[in-house]
Amino acid sequence: MGEILALVEARLLTALGEPDARAAVTFLGTDRIEVLRFIDGDVVRYATLGMSAHPMTDPTATLVDPVKGPRAELLLSVRAGLADTDKVLRPLAVLAASPQVEGVIVAPGASLETGEPLWPGAPFSSVLVAEPGGLVEDLDLGPDAGADAAGPGTDPVRFLPLLPMTPNEAAWKRVRGAQALQERWLSHGTDLRDPLRGSVLLDV
Repeated sequence: MGEILALVEARLLTALGEPDARAAVTFLGTDRIEVLRFIDGDVVRYATLGMSAHPMTDPTATLVDPVKGPRAELLLSVRAGLADTDKVLRPLAVLAASPQVEGVIVAPGASLETGEPLWPGAPFSSVLVAEPGGLVEDLDLGPDAGADAAGPGTDPVRFLPLLPMTPNEAAWKRVRGAQALQERWLSHGTDLRDPLRGSVLLDV
């Protein structure tokens, strides 16, 4: 586990630079989840570290493989200085711990609910999991990766961007699907990094 997380952190630092802050959260019955903060001009990025220590498993599976299965970390990018977004650390850690706590598999297209605003005054209490690979490339954990805990056939670690959704957008996405919502954002030029943005115009 330690070797895998060391490789994950190295991949994050290669892609995003040195973090200017980090915090750790531990939930009962789970491993520690860290959240690293990176500053990139007027954008602040938050990345989880610890979610990928264990593969995500289907809660209905009768046998659980301790090595094989999808692994991921979460990424959130927002514009700096517009809101107290550092308070997102705990909600992010909660989402990163959800595979251990609730036995869920986090994958692109999924909606994740935090049950509270992502930060004080945020118009978002859920996120859409987007496709990985744009900001941080997948991390191969094959035999040549250097992680003794991983073995042949081990899934790569995927770094999944999170896109905040307003309640209206989350409800619309449940009916129309993730692709339709992303197309609506794109067609309206929605700034998904704006921590104060309102809901995109949605048809009924």
